[in-house]
Amino acid sequence: MTIDVMVRRVIPLPPERVAEYAMDWRHDAEWTQGIRTAELTRQADGGGFGTGSEVTRTAHFLGRRIDYVLRVAAYEPPRLLDMVSVVAPMPMHVTYSFDPHPRGTLAAIRVRGGPGGLLRLAAPLLARQVRSSLTEDLRDLECRLNERQRGA
Repeated sequence: MTIDVMVRRVIPLPPERVAEYAMDWRHDAEWTQGIRTAELTRQADGGGFGTGSEVTRTAHFLGRRIDYVLRVAAYEPPRLLDMVSVVAPMPMHVTYSFDPHPRGTLAAIRVRGGPGGLLRLAAPLLARQVRSSLTEDLRDLECRLNERQRGA
């Protein structure tokens, strides 16, 4: 993998509340940078969202439209959601984790992957852009949760 970026943020709410919202693919476009749409395109073996299900996302990143499909590799609410790309312009592995913290929830997003070939030379720039986007994601996640708590 050419990039491996993790960002963390303490969100002053219980892990169950943070994870319930963040792990629901229907909210992806509300708090995840660049995502325009998300759709459950394959259900888990037992139905619904879970290990084995797939979410198709349409995003805009660095000025380009990107369509990709993430398969859920591990789903352990409220602690972990681990997803790998099965259709994407470049391989990626996205892990969301939500752990108890004295001030609420330690939320983390880790993205591994990146371009191959000559585009590997752009990995440092890509990693900085991914870090910036993930930092905004966690900030927006906290804002959305606070809005929901206030009933906005």
